Amino acid sequence: MIDQARIAGRALRLGMVGGGRGAFIGAIHRTAARLDGHFILTAGALSSNPDNAALSGADLGLDPRRTYTSFETMAQVEAKLDDGIDAVIIVTPNHMHFPVAKAFLEAGIHVICDKPLTSNMQDARALVELVERSGKLFILTQNYSGYQMIRQAREMVARGDLGDLRLVQVEYVQQWLTHRIEGADHKQANWRTDPAQSGQGGCIGDIGTHAFQLANFVTGETPSKVSAELTSFVEGRRLDDNVHVMMRYKSGARGMLWASQVAPGNENGLRLRLYGSRAGMEWNQETTDILWFTVFGEPTQKLTRGGSASTPASQRLLRAPAGHPEGYIEGFSNIYAEAATAIRAANNGAICSADVVFPGIREGFEGMAFIDACVKSSIEDGMWMKLP
Repeated sequence: MIDQARIAGRALRLGMVGGGRGAFIGAIHRTAARLDGHFILTAGALSSNPDNAALSGADLGLDPRRTYTSFETMAQVEAKLDDGIDAVIIVTPNHMHFPVAKAFLEAGIHVICDKPLTSNMQDARALVELVERSGKLFILTQNYSGYQMIRQAREMVARGDLGDLRLVQVEYVQQWLTHRIEGADHKQANWRTDPAQSGQGGCIGDIGTHAFQLANFVTGETPSKVSAELTSFVEGRRLDDNVHVMMRYKSGARGMLWASQVAPGNENGLRLRLYGSRAGMEWNQETTDILWFTVFGEPTQKLTRGGSASTPASQRLLRAPAGHPEGYIEGFSNIYAEAATAIRAANNGAICSADVVFPGIREGFEGMAFIDACVKSSIEDGMWMKLP
């Protein structure tokens, strides 16, 4: 269960950049951050539109004096306040991740950022250097790595339950961009299909990076080479809406990643399948509490969140008994719980224990390198590209 002693102390003060009226992911982050009582939202630059920023702040009950129209001003002012924010959440389109993170890191404030890390490799490299110089924490909200059964899968792979890893199959498929909806009054589709805001990758950056990070997180391995084909099936679409990637690992394992936003019948189909010399396992995001495990030659086992076969890595994040479903919000919340532990430790000049796990700047850079390599590979008709 969630250890209340581990999270003891005052609620950490949060700011948010982006996430105002008309946004999707901002509300998810706010709900997840406050679920376990770790954080309280006290400041925000919630929109680039001053009127929308003010209205959004009022919606959330923020003090008007701490509802900003400029993230630069917010970083400077909050850094000087006695009760200034401990961390900022960045929930803007991709092209704004770097300048916002830069402003707050330079102001001495921890950063929690939605994926992907940035919109281009130049900014990604610069951000890695900024984080290292600042000494502040950078948490990347790859939320699917917060699910309890994903933590269990990671623990089982690490202790050798699969044997030698051979095959990695990961997919993240949706249907919402099957027809052209950008250009109309659809904020989410508009920025995600705009290279100026999203970056060089469309589907590969939006959900392909989630699949990539999830496979890396559970296996403990990162591909050394990729061969990719990125396709824009919808006429006039400027970025990819379907991705096929072959992956090679230094260990000898082989992998395949499929990401698509034009697959009718799929809502949020993130699925991971791993096969080793001894056993295989499968997890599906739409049935988050179940992990299927099969030892070769034996009946398939249904492992459940909080069930009799649950492992310590899974148990430490439980909020409800087995059979009481936990899901999407709680996955985010587990990342925030780990972030709170790390921030409190950092604020006290300490390092938190090794069982506190969250994606950070390294995972963010790996995701950007993956996008870049896949785009280049696709341009070169599937040429194998090395990952740094």
